Amino acid sequence: MDRKRRWKYRLIKFLRYTNKLTAYQKFASRVGYFGAAFLIAGQWTLEPKLFIIGFICVMIQTASRKQWNLVALNLNGLTAWINHAIKMM
Repeated sequence: MDRKRRWKYRLIKFLRYTNKLTAYQKFASRVGYFGAAFLIAGQWTLEPKLFIIGFICVMIQTASRKQWNLVALNLNGLTAWINHAIKMM
């Protein structure tokens, strides 16, 4: 019986998902929350500076998690808002 229990424990331990974040990833996650707040504030005011800051902050978070598809989307939004800010000057 003890042998069967050990086998089940090893299987559950192998299948269990554990994601321990590093200090940098925790910091980047907090920066990402700030970026989301800047993006929301930018939608209310349509201020390009808020969008640019927001996209940079969210890009830091997605890059720390190695979510490269989201980094590419944020880079696209960042270039669009930089282009818009330059044309407004």
